[in-house]
Amino acid sequence: MQLVIVESPTKSKTISRFLGPEYRVLASYGHIRDLPKSEFGIDVENNFKPKYIVPQKSKKVIKFLKEELQKAGAAILATDEDREGEAIAWHLVQALGLNKIKNEKLKIKNYERIVFHEITKNAIEEALKNPRDIDMNLVNAQQARRILDRIVGYKLSPFLWKKVARGLSAGRVQSVAVRSVVEREKEIENFVPQEYWTITALLKKTQVGPVSVLPRSDLCQFEAILTKKDGETIPKLGIKTRKEADKILKDLKGAEYKVINIEEKEIKRNPLPPFTTSTLQQEAWYRFHFPAKFTMQIAQQLYETGKITYHRTDSLNLSELALFAARKFII
Repeated sequence: MQLVIVESPTKSKTISRFLGPEYRVLASYGHIRDLPKSEFGIDVENNFKPKYIVPQKSKKVIKFLKEELQKAGAAILATDEDREGEAIAWHLVQALGLNKIKNEKLKIKNYERIVFHEITKNAIEEALKNPRDIDMNLVNAQQARRILDRIVGYKLSPFLWKKVARGLSAGRVQSVAVRSVVEREKEIENFVPQEYWTITALLKKTQVGPVSVLPRSDLCQFEAILTKKDGETIPKLGIKTRKEADKILKDLKGAEYKVINIEEKEIKRNPLPPFTTSTLQQEAWYRFHFPAKFTMQIAQQLYETGKITYHRTDSLNLSELALFAARKFII
């Protein structure tokens, strides 16, 4: 039996449905190692070396995974393909002792790393055919972010408690975002509104033929914006007061209007691109007023049950399998 390790039990259940009985899919329940909460945990003098510990909640998980690893002999690490997923795979290698060579002569490792962008039978089977090494660039990127979070949070938060108020917190992203919000709010407060008016006429086509050949009356109506007066172009902010607008309206009363030119343009409208993480969060807020965290929780559940592709992404690429299925359905 082959052992496959993923992050969540939901994901493990979904993948189990696609793999045969010769595979056992288990979950690590997220990160199995982390920086200690009770201390700084970063050796700044030693190249910012992190001190990792196994949290209490993960000790039973590691013990269980080690027991299953003994039975299987090797593991397939199928955590997510982003930085966090790659880091979880790397921590599993360290915690389970998978970094030892299984066969010194042949240099065979006792683990494989596989990734897939969607939880489908085809995607998983393709990933199993193409295992790769752990991407240490992604692991190092995750570690750098985690270390920065710890340095900023643990150093600046106590400073805020002393200088501002207890209970405040600072963060690598949070503090920058707060500054951006404050600066924008100051711009709004300092904004001086400027009054201007535009004049739009609702015009109706004059009957020029038998009623039977004319289109519906509502189709004969159209809007026109006043852009010129006495041959001179009116700039965007040209009509500054209602008094000026009323005077122009008075001059226009009783005037005859003619359509002197009609232009036709062919417009190609492309479909909306696939969601990225940010556009998914924006659309969920616009339509349903879902906070970003709640949106990501729903997306995580949908991904783990094989309903959507991976949701933490800025890629606009579509699955070839999904495109083929869509074309087949439409045509």
